Amino acid sequence: MASKKVLGRGLGAFFPEYDEDKDQKGEKNQEGAPDKSAYATPEQRVNVVLEVPVDNIRPNPHQPRKEFNEERLRELAQSIEEHGLIQPITVRYIGEKRFELISGERRLRASKLAGIDKLPAYIREVSDDDVISYALIENIQREDLNPIEVAMGYQRLIEEAEFTQAEVAEQVGKNRSTVANMLRLLNLPPFIQAALRDESLSMGHARALLAVEDPEDQKAIFKRIIDKGYSVRKTEKAVKALSKDKEKSTSQSSDDQQSAFLKEISNRLRSKLSTKVNIKSKKNGGEIRIEYYSDEELDRLLELFEKLS
Repeated sequence: MASKKVLGRGLGAFFPEYDEDKDQKGEKNQEGAPDKSAYATPEQRVNVVLEVPVDNIRPNPHQPRKEFNEERLRELAQSIEEHGLIQPITVRYIGEKRFELISGERRLRASKLAGIDKLPAYIREVSDDDVISYALIENIQREDLNPIEVAMGYQRLIEEAEFTQAEVAEQVGKNRSTVANMLRLLNLPPFIQAALRDESLSMGHARALLAVEDPEDQKAIFKRIIDKGYSVRKTEKAVKALSKDKEKSTSQSSDDQQSAFLKEISNRLRSKLSTKVNIKSKKNGGEIRIEYYSDEELDRLLELFEKLS
């Protein structure tokens, strides 16, 4: 990643009421503990957890999560209201008393629903060049993204942060093959991706469907999964059966074409030689069988062959 730029400006630049010189002398809050609010000294402001006003935090424009379950948000809001926010969100300072969210949008939304005024926030020093990759990586590493959101996050790291698949794998702590397989999900048709988003389809089902090349076949098996409740194992069997049927059909079609070709050649030879001719195909080459019914007919065939030479 690009080298990070130091944010530099003191809090007095965006909190006029903050006395920077006074606080740098080590003054503590009323309880005698170091000040952990957003009015902390500039050197305290980076790589620490501080209390940040909710209204001063803007959403993350690089947020990979697109779907937020309203019921789960309300449940989280109730938990925050009762117990507070246990895990801090991650932000960076962007100037003019404002912070930009890096990760924790679900927690931020739930906190707003709970009517919380300030949140504990881990302040990161992140440059404009690196904010995309930091935001995506921190969000992707969370366990509550659906597979399509994770895949889109990987894709954005490749396209926007110019990572290779190997670099993405290293940053998110996954095998390269895992990253490659997740990216393959983006090749699925939109209706299957939508099912992955709303969790009506599992990753196992999706991996099985990736082996089906024909979109119509994909749609047919997907319909069985939804309508008949196919398990992953049953879906895999259906895909294998379809593949065998396709191979058999292709082989039969090839055999039919070969049979038609050989029949045409047999007819032409029969016409030229005025006797019955059979052609049999083998793995390598084949054989031609010419029938004769008397010594005289054999002499006639020999004369024909001699003329050809």
